[in-house]
Amino acid sequence: MDSLSIGQLARGAGVTVETVRYYERRGLLDQPPRTPSGYRRYTPLDLWRLQLIGRAKRLGFTLAEIAELAGPSSDGQRSRAAILTAARAKIMAVDERRSELEQLRHRLEQLLEVCASGDPVDCVDLNLAT
Repeated sequence: MDSLSIGQLARGAGVTVETVRYYERRGLLDQPPRTPSGYRRYTPLDLWRLQLIGRAKRLGFTLAEIAELAGPSSDGQRSRAAILTAARAKIMAVDERRSELEQLRHRLEQLLEVCASGDPVDCVDLNLAT
């Protein structure tokens, strides 16, 4: 397979054609060469990059973070170091969010207790200790 149409590329990566165009506008994908009639033509490397973007998104990276991580690197080391740094930061953010969710769960359990056996006014007012 020498080249792919935008539809083939999108299907291969499990995204929509509009997503491909959006990623091009954001600079996540290079503008592809066009046929004489104006159709975009993509390479298997473009498909790989689009799939990489999808994997990074599923790991919780934003498009801005992905653009920085997937940017060009002369020796590959900057990319590796940047990915390690970003992954560590993402783990810290996940741990922080988990802590926030545990606190939220505790407050919701308090609400259940107040509503089940406490003062009905406190229940309706969501009057909980923080």
